[in-house]
Amino acid sequence: MTDLTTDLHKAPETDADPATARPVPWYRRPGNWVALAVFGFFFVNLAGIIGVPVADSLGTRWFTSWLPDGWTTKWYGSAWKEFDLGQVFWTTALVAILVVAVSVVLGVAAAYGLARRDFPGKKIVLLLFLLPILVPPLTYGIPLATVLYKFHLAGTLTGVVLANLVPSVPFVVLTMTPFIEQIDPRIEAAARMCGARTGAVLLRVLAPLLVPGILAASVLVLVRTVGMFELTFLTAGPHSQTLVVALYYAVFSAGIRTQQSIDAMAVMYTLSMLILLVIALRFVNPTQLVTRVRDETPRQPDAG
Repeated sequence: MTDLTTDLHKAPETDADPATARPVPWYRRPGNWVALAVFGFFFVNLAGIIGVPVADSLGTRWFTSWLPDGWTTKWYGSAWKEFDLGQVFWTTALVAILVVAVSVVLGVAAAYGLARRDFPGKKIVLLLFLLPILVPPLTYGIPLATVLYKFHLAGTLTGVVLANLVPSVPFVVLTMTPFIEQIDPRIEAAARMCGARTGAVLLRVLAPLLVPGILAASVLVLVRTVGMFELTFLTAGPHSQTLVVALYYAVFSAGIRTQQSIDAMAVMYTLSMLILLVIALRFVNPTQLVTRVRDETPRQPDAG
């Protein structure tokens, strides 16, 4: 019986030497061809979506040929002057900075209260914070714009900032709550026992520990605000338009405009979003954030 069991558990003998065995070439695996086809289709469409406006913005004329008749950069200067892009870029940057600053201040304070306190209706409050993120902005943007117009705030920079705060503050709250929960409350208690006041605890104890979360929330809110169209479109005026709203008006407003200038404006908007995304991926890695939260979460001691 022992010999039979030993024979059954023996590894099957093969004539091939494992040291000289070659791996299966990638082109013989069907899954690799499927993945190659999917990624190839995606990148071909992406190249077309980006390449056509870039080529048109750099071309002198482009009608029936595969490529423009000539190349020039004059359309970028024309778009900058025609659409007053200097003012538009400044407004976009100012709105984004204000939204990020106010969202971080309000969101971190609210996240601290949710992470450190238990109170009746806490789950309902969390659900309310989720609604502006899950619900399409247009559904609450119209009544929000109506209220802002009633108080004469719509059409101004203040109205645009207030409208963008509605989804941005909950975004910061939901991002920062796990970071605050992972910090042991005993650290704050020890600082208070040593005589530190509330302001000192927040600035010298909690703030350095929350820097990764604040940086992550700030960059993500910045990207979201620059790309937010619905709320900004409903509340912006002639002198408070961000770049995405100005691009919409350049395409659909009345009047005759050169298509190459509009494409140049679209390329500048795409480049600005690309720069923001590169910055976001440089300083904020979602995988590292999840790993950090998981690794730094205090573990309960084993029973016994």
